[in-house]
Amino acid sequence: MLGSKKSAFNVSGSTTLISPDTVIVGDIHFSGNLDVEGLVQGNIIAQPDKDALVRVVGKGRIEGDIRAPAVIINGVVQGDVYSSKHLELASRGRVQGNVFYTLVEMAAGSEVNGSLSHVVTAEKAKGKIVDSGVEAIVAGEKRAAAVTTSSIVD
Repeated sequence: MLGSKKSAFNVSGSTTLISPDTVIVGDIHFSGNLDVEGLVQGNIIAQPDKDALVRVVGKGRIEGDIRAPAVIINGVVQGDVYSSKHLELASRGRVQGNVFYTLVEMAAGSEVNGSLSHVVTAEKAKGKIVDSGVEAIVAGEKRAAAVTTSSIVD
């Protein structure tokens, strides 16, 4: 959870580390775990239909979009973030762009300079009543986000 060394969301498989003094220019396509402590100037894209986790930690910085099921940000992202399962914004996490999420955790001190948009996964949407509200966990405390609309999806 927030503030702890170990996240509540774990992905099995290999881990790729981009160390603090590393700069990568170009897009990264991956599966498994990707830990960014350096600079990535390009998009980060998880392989479709595979579990994947992106962690932007320490002085890690992304100048591009992130598209992954699980994302933990405790560094800086200049671009949009698309998280289909779980997004965690830690206390030093900064996003300068729009955020699209299914479930979000935000610690006190985190920032999003853009819009927050709740998205519904295909499994939830198929023939069910879809609620645009989402449970947000803010500063380690569960609070229900405002429910704005409900609709039936075909």
